[in-house]
Amino acid sequence: MASPGPGSRCPLLEQRARWERKRACTARELLETERRYLEQLELVATYFLGILKAKGTLRPPERQSLFGCWELIYGASQELLPYLEGGHWGRGLEGFCTHLELYVQFAANAERSQTTLQEQLKKNKRFRKFVRLQEGRPQFGGLQLQDLLPLPLQRLQQYENLVVALAENTVPNSPDHQQLTRAARLISETAQRVHTIGQEQKNDQHLRRIQALLSGRQAKGLTSGRWFLHQGWLLVVPPTGEPRPRMFFLFSDVLLMAKPRPALHLLKSGTFACRALYPMAQCQLCRVFGHSGGPCGGLLSLSFPNEKLLLMSTDQKELSHWYQSLALAISSQKN
Repeated sequence: MASPGPGSRCPLLEQRARWERKRACTARELLETERRYLEQLELVATYFLGILKAKGTLRPPERQSLFGCWELIYGASQELLPYLEGGHWGRGLEGFCTHLELYVQFAANAERSQTTLQEQLKKNKRFRKFVRLQEGRPQFGGLQLQDLLPLPLQRLQQYENLVVALAENTVPNSPDHQQLTRAARLISETAQRVHTIGQEQKNDQHLRRIQALLSGRQAKGLTSGRWFLHQGWLLVVPPTGEPRPRMFFLFSDVLLMAKPRPALHLLKSGTFACRALYPMAQCQLCRVFGHSGGPCGGLLSLSFPNEKLLLMSTDQKELSHWYQSLALAISSQKN
């Protein structure tokens, strides 16, 4: 049997060559972005944290609230970079994974950090002047402190994308394949935990905002412990008479209907009075009309054991958004 000639193709060798090209490209991107990341971590550590400690412009509790575990994250990247520069990807990333909990702690403190920054910029004249002075340094290239504070969480997402790609394009018999695969899994799990924390923080912000919009004794605690999904104006169509505009707040378990307070009300202008709570677990939803996606909006029917709601919108896009959000809430309760 004749052996393959020198010009014949070998699919296995071609696949390995593709892996190597992708791995080299990913490794180069990981190294270059890590250098830039470390530079930015150092800017904040040197020109903000270091000088603030020396000058005492912020008290230690406020400084901790603002920067969290920034210095420890900086230290973890300082350890990682020499491994990447030496091409020891598996060993470096495996060691780096022992510091991933810092990113979870940083995410948990993110909302508090932003609140502290805004409070101190507003009431602390010395701090405000200091921040302006530091941000004006050429090293910052026009970046502000508020732009730099989310940097570790943005970098964690980059780590996930790059390390997963590095692991996927490393041949199974490579010495660092297992280390890279394990690092990719741990970083992905951490990124998911951080994403969940971020979602919870956004939800808490929505709940506080909505609670502030609701007034009266009935409104107290209505939003506590719920997941916010959607809000907006809809027309309630009664059996007789004209449709009435009402503000609706949709949560994971209930639909809240609220009526605006009179504009001339001395104390509660701009707020809403809760008129009804509808449990999503007992809701039957259907479109009465508005299926075609035309410009005239449509009508939704919501049936509950003791009541039926007809809700209308003249905005077809908004109506579709409401239908999808309501269907999601109903499905999540019934499942």
